[in-house]
Amino acid sequence: MTNILKGIKAGNPKSIAIAITIIENDLKDKGHIVKNIFPKHTKTHRIGITGPPGAGKSSITNKLIEKYRAENKKVGVLLVDPSSPFTSGAVLGDRIRMNNFYNDSKVYIRSMASRGSSGGLTKNINQVANVLESAEFDVVIFETVGVGQIDLDVVNSVDSVLVVLVPESGDDIQIMKAGLIEIADIFIINKYDRKDADKLNLVLKNMLSLIDKSKHVPFIVKTIAIDDFGINKLVKQIENHLKYLIKNKLLMKKHNDRYINSIKNILYQEYEEEFWNDKRKKILVKNLDKNLKDRKTPYEIINKLKSI
Repeated sequence: MTNILKGIKAGNPKSIAIAITIIENDLKDKGHIVKNIFPKHTKTHRIGITGPPGAGKSSITNKLIEKYRAENKKVGVLLVDPSSPFTSGAVLGDRIRMNNFYNDSKVYIRSMASRGSSGGLTKNINQVANVLESAEFDVVIFETVGVGQIDLDVVNSVDSVLVVLVPESGDDIQIMKAGLIEIADIFIINKYDRKDADKLNLVLKNMLSLIDKSKHVPFIVKTIAIDDFGINKLVKQIENHLKYLIKNKLLMKKHNDRYINSIKNILYQEYEEEFWNDKRKKILVKNLDKNLKDRKTPYEIINKLKSI
């Protein structure tokens, strides 16, 4: 473990990979790694990319890697894919375009399984990101699974949220339902050469005009990712958002919120494991063996479990 921790600090890909596997699978050395790589000083900018399936999230991610590498920045990418129903591993999506980065020592790409998470990420992803921060990556990109209109877990995990839409993403009512105004820092209208792109742009502008101008108003960036159109502007707007967070002391608030969430999640996992001892499990199973009419209510079971 000492060698692995030293390897992480040195940015060794093999050490990083081993540490992430241990964390992702909750193996026995997880606690030791998590305690020793928790970032106390970080320059890492966490960027979340979310949006509906087919919006071009992977294409955007690929182009951002190119741009950041041109600036000689170290880039970590955490790609969350749907879980296999057979192995619970990641069902790898459209990642082949990222193959040209696999031999770049300053790019680390990891596909992770969502493992049943409904919020677009996977449960240990913040601890995984901490590994990359400890290895002094300048940028860590989170790409969500994209199973629905929007994946909300990303808001609690990153500094800047990029919501990728396409002209076919839907009308203004669907967008309102998705709650994009509350979570997006930057809107990307990708595949802008398609029909109704201007209509979607107008809908977003009208919605954003209702936001209090004293607060951050999300940027709108038009892109055609596969043609590299609009990507330079996107990088600039991401940089502008980071400056906004620093200037208004909101970056520290995001760090504090993640810190609190980490504590809550660790406590929840530890207390849940401790709570469900054999005696309590037997009480629950015994109640399940009864007919529905004879079962105790959930509240009665909870009171009985708590009394033990």
